[in-house]
Amino acid sequence: MSIQGMYTSATGLRAMDTKLEIIANNLANINTTAFKSSRPNFEDLLYRSIEQPGLRNGLDEPLPLGVQVGIGVSLSSTQTNFMQGSVEQTDNPLDLMIEGDGFFQVNAFIEGQEQTVYTRAGNFTRNANGDLVLGNSIGARLEPTINVPQEATQIQISQNGLVSVLVTGATEFQDVGQIEMARFINPSGLKQLGDNLYRNNDASGPPILGNPGADGIGILRQSNLELSNVDPARELIELIRTQRAFELNSQSIQAADQTLQVINQIRR
Repeated sequence: MSIQGMYTSATGLRAMDTKLEIIANNLANINTTAFKSSRPNFEDLLYRSIEQPGLRNGLDEPLPLGVQVGIGVSLSSTQTNFMQGSVEQTDNPLDLMIEGDGFFQVNAFIEGQEQTVYTRAGNFTRNANGDLVLGNSIGARLEPTINVPQEATQIQISQNGLVSVLVTGATEFQDVGQIEMARFINPSGLKQLGDNLYRNNDASGPPILGNPGADGIGILRQSNLELSNVDPARELIELIRTQRAFELNSQSIQAADQTLQVINQIRR
């Protein structure tokens, strides 16, 4: 029986090690634009039923309890927290923050093919052609494409995503594009690709497209950025809890090992 106890405690060590990795990733991305923290979900494993509850006793009455012993824990899923992050005001007119639900659509070269992916990060800039692109390591282009003329002196982006510019010699702003966004029924089901990007799948459902401020999609705030939603205090508390749980499981293994040593001495 002590051997099973060692195996059970080992599943706890494995689970806490995974949780530690998730906490470490959250803390590492505390300054990543629009980063969304993750949490692990755990579930207990199968049970050995030594005596089934509900069996009949000598009086033909059902037993209220049985004997069931679990064999450990496993990681069932990781869940992304899409709670709104805090706001940072900037002087960059191409910095955009989504206030509410929704994602920007960007075009990127992922896994050998060009495809539309999604992001909460709004740190946009212009590439050499004047197209709005995400300020990440791959420069993903905003979709639909919006081109800002080189002679533009001012850029205005409304809450509803209308992009207007004032060019040299002009007295009125002219529209150059409309930002279209997407939302998902289950955003936690999106696949995380890194580079501040997500990709939809069967778990998230198909994208529901619309303009900012319509169809349940949030509005845009120009010259603002959404920061990471990682709560340092909460992560540190979870880190301490994880350390304590790891220590307890390791002590269970030591206790099981000592029990086996006693059994071996009895045989001698």
